[in-house]
Amino acid sequence: MRAMVCIKSGPPDVLQLKEVEKPIPKDNEVLIKIHATTVSAGDCEIRRFKYPIWIALLVRINLGLNGPKNRILGQELAGEIELVGKDVKLFMKGDQVFAVTGLNLGTYAEYICLPEDGTIVIKPTNMTFEEAAAVPLGGLLAIHFLKKGNTQSGQKVLIYGASGSIGTFAIQLAKYFGAEVTGLCSTTNLELVKSLGASKVIDYTKEDFTQSGKTYDIIFDTVGKSSFSDCIRSLNKEGIYLQANPSLSMIIRGKWTSMTSSKKVITMMMRESIEDLVFLKELIEAGKIKSVIDRRYPLEQIAKAHSYVEKGHKKGNVVITVKHNNKT
Repeated sequence: MRAMVCIKSGPPDVLQLKEVEKPIPKDNEVLIKIHATTVSAGDCEIRRFKYPIWIALLVRINLGLNGPKNRILGQELAGEIELVGKDVKLFMKGDQVFAVTGLNLGTYAEYICLPEDGTIVIKPTNMTFEEAAAVPLGGLLAIHFLKKGNTQSGQKVLIYGASGSIGTFAIQLAKYFGAEVTGLCSTTNLELVKSLGASKVIDYTKEDFTQSGKTYDIIFDTVGKSSFSDCIRSLNKEGIYLQANPSLSMIIRGKWTSMTSSKKVITMMMRESIEDLVFLKELIEAGKIKSVIDRRYPLEQIAKAHSYVEKGHKKGNVVITVKHNNKT
């Protein structure tokens, strides 16, 4: 089968298309024919393999000492089950699914084997493979933090980085939970963010929301670029500051703030949840949320997709379409 292999850590051109052995499912695994995957900012970080000192050891323990052990990157997919192991009970050949592999990676390929108890769910019936592939990472992160923040009806929620993969889902989910949502983004993304359900949109290139005097029940920083002190001041008395991509200093300051004030800071890591992915599927099929796709690239052009994503200006998701030939 064809796969885009990361031959070493470095710039996008270290990703090269190669013929590799097609995997064979174990007794408890399913073989998925991948039709679509994505390129996320996290994928670009894994490819570069350069992390702050405080997180480098943890990353190397999980991924590999000198780069990812799995040289086929990619963390989410949508596709069709081609084979099932003899012990598999939850799926059958022909099932259309979407899934997240997380740090196990492996989705930049035509096929992948996953355990049936992995984070795999039948694909929403009203989505294409490309649309479904863009759901798991951003959607699961958004719902994880909003649930940890106990997002409720009537609350005022600000989404920082509202036009990104996590942010586009966070707007829709917060609105579904009944919150009054404010989205923070750049000028070019104002209409997109408003169309997703934000009742107010702030252009960060023209306005500093922390200087307006307005306060929020929840501030959700999806990109890790907000000012800790300014955001804490912009919270209501018992407000919650959610950080999806915190620095070490933010984690330390967050713990201290949570211990010494009525305001709370939540930075905990996400564990992929089948229940949450099923919930997202149900909301999608009910027409409550959708994925946002900025650009599509074929598997052969993943390096070009990486170059685009790491510029930091993507809207929602960048999707990779995987075309199959008869040899696979």
